[in-house]
Amino acid sequence: MQLTERYNKVIIGVISGIIMPLIAFVIFFLFTRHGLSLEQYFERISETGKTTEVMSVSVFSNIFIFLFFNRFDMLGASKGVLGITFVWAFIVFGIKLF
Repeated sequence: MQLTERYNKVIIGVISGIIMPLIAFVIFFLFTRHGLSLEQYFERISETGKTTEVMSVSVFSNIFIFLFFNRFDMLGASKGVLGITFVWAFIVFGIKLF
């Protein structure tokens, strides 16, 4: 069994689609924290109303993993990433409305 066949599963895409935005957030945090702790950073984001913007930037990173899976014809994993990206989008949309 080839490596691409082994990881061509929807659950792999879902897990990747959850982890990739978290990694992107950590990188975003490291570049934009300006000496704040993580707790202070969350407070600042909440106070300024930028929660949905930060989440959107983090979720945008899913496009890279989606394109990677798509390039190697791992369509099952691509479906998982796409599905969890829609879930993230609905969460962002819900937060934005309320």
